[in-house]
Amino acid sequence: MRYALCVMRKKIAQIICAFPPYEGGMGNSAYHFAKFLSKHGHDVTTFTPLDSKHLTGFTVGKKINCSNTTTFNKVIALKPFLKYGHGAFLPQLFWHLKNFDIIYLHYPFFGAAEIIWLFKIIYGKKKKLIIHYHMDVRWHSMLFKILSIPSRLIQNSLFKKADMVISNSLDLVKYGMVANFYKKHPDKFCEIHYGIDSEVFKFDDSKSYNNQQKTILFVGGLDSAHYFKGIEILLQAVSKLQISNYKVLIAGGGDLQPKYEEQAKKLNVDNRVFFLGKVPNQKLPEIYQQADLFVLPSIKNESFGIVLLEAMSCGVPVIASNLFGVRTVFQNNIQGLLVEPGNVDDLKNKIERVLFDDKRLEQMGMAARKWVRENYSWEKAGNELNQVMFNV
Repeated sequence: MRYALCVMRKKIAQIICAFPPYEGGMGNSAYHFAKFLSKHGHDVTTFTPLDSKHLTGFTVGKKINCSNTTTFNKVIALKPFLKYGHGAFLPQLFWHLKNFDIIYLHYPFFGAAEIIWLFKIIYGKKKKLIIHYHMDVRWHSMLFKILSIPSRLIQNSLFKKADMVISNSLDLVKYGMVANFYKKHPDKFCEIHYGIDSEVFKFDDSKSYNNQQKTILFVGGLDSAHYFKGIEILLQAVSKLQISNYKVLIAGGGDLQPKYEEQAKKLNVDNRVFFLGKVPNQKLPEIYQQADLFVLPSIKNESFGIVLLEAMSCGVPVIASNLFGVRTVFQNNIQGLLVEPGNVDDLKNKIERVLFDDKRLEQMGMAARKWVRENYSWEKAGNELNQVMFNV
């Protein structure tokens, strides 16, 4: 057994634009994938841009108890030569990659993708490349569009050099921004869903679906990097609800929070909309358990939504935008409802359809809990990723 482990063990460089304690789906998934790859015996090092705001207090070289005593989550935070949003130009990354068997790039990562592309040109098949395609990116500013030109120019070439491209949903790559590449190279792609720990995000046995005051919940970043989350749409929708026995909890922080708070005041819903700020991970299950309905009203760029899994795992029905990838996370009209992205009236109508029907809330909530337990776990996702690493 020890000999087999040595043969299978790979040195893996995981490259990600943001990593815990920064709150975000990509970084959290990278954390869990690194954890399970380590448990499978691989030597994983995560490379991420240095950001003093988010990496303060993070323990580099932190160890956890794995069956093979593997060191988990060695994190190397590189100082960016240039940084904008979640993009970061990291030329020094090139030299760090030379001692690894597999490069595991979480994409998009503008500024790092170009370095890895150059690295593959020089080292070719000697170094394996796995790309984890998380989301489509649509440009929200002219500056971002200009700065991302190099990444966009080399995208197809980079993907051709990859030994495998992973997506959390093949629906996203079939119909999203890489659809043309997928049609030409379908064999390069595989689907690995995100997971959820259903023992952490668990159902509260004392939960009641017939509360007099209903609670709508949103969880997500309120920073510029997450401008697409659709908080404006949610606020407009709830301002049109015909009854007032509800409250909205918005969990998450960021530089856009004051703007949303001002909008809530202008819409006269500030007495029913409560901004909780950044909620510690250990407190999130408690927040979900308070909710009657979870809403993810993203207008673009969303490709999955781990928060949907967290909510459903706690027995909370969901409403989410009908976007590529997101629309496959749950079954429409069973665990939740899909809405047209950016359509205030559609969101308002769907909220009213579910929120004040106690029987439907309970049926959808129980179906959501069952769906997540049967289809999403980090252990399953980790095993599938380990198989990809072994096969390349």
